[in-house]
Amino acid sequence: MNCIVVVAANQAIGKENKLLFSLPEDMKHFRSHTLGKTVVMGRKTLESFPGAKPLPKRTNIVLTRDPSYNKEGVVICHSREEVLDAVKDLPEDDVLIIGGAEIYRLFLPDCRKAFLTEVSVPVPDADSFFPELSEQTGWKLVSRSDELKEGPFTYTFCTYEKI
Repeated sequence: MNCIVVVAANQAIGKENKLLFSLPEDMKHFRSHTLGKTVVMGRKTLESFPGAKPLPKRTNIVLTRDPSYNKEGVVICHSREEVLDAVKDLPEDDVLIIGGAEIYRLFLPDCRKAFLTEVSVPVPDADSFFPELSEQTGWKLVSRSDELKEGPFTYTFCTYEKI
């Protein structure tokens, strides 16, 4: 299992259940890592998508505490263990955690790789954050792209691996 996320310089990932950045190259990067695979997210992340619809051409697993939650086109799980059971027979690289913050924290110990798009500016008024991998035991930066620039934002694609 791996995770993929866009983080600001202060590890911010969202505000009011919305992404902080709209970066077309990052969206291509996200699609290239997730198409044809299984993505795991929380209910609020799913509901933040256009029309609250699951991502096409992927198996969408949604973790929610609400026992009555139902959504067409997704696999609903109600516990971490249920998610892990749902993906246990899949190749490790075919499962990606895609948010939000609580879901990242819950599954980061199970992840082997983390694909971060690191944006060079902080977002001080954000309300959700990704753990700082350099402070997590066993994570190592293994690759960093050249800097990309879109509009006012400079960012890099980074891959971290658990060692």
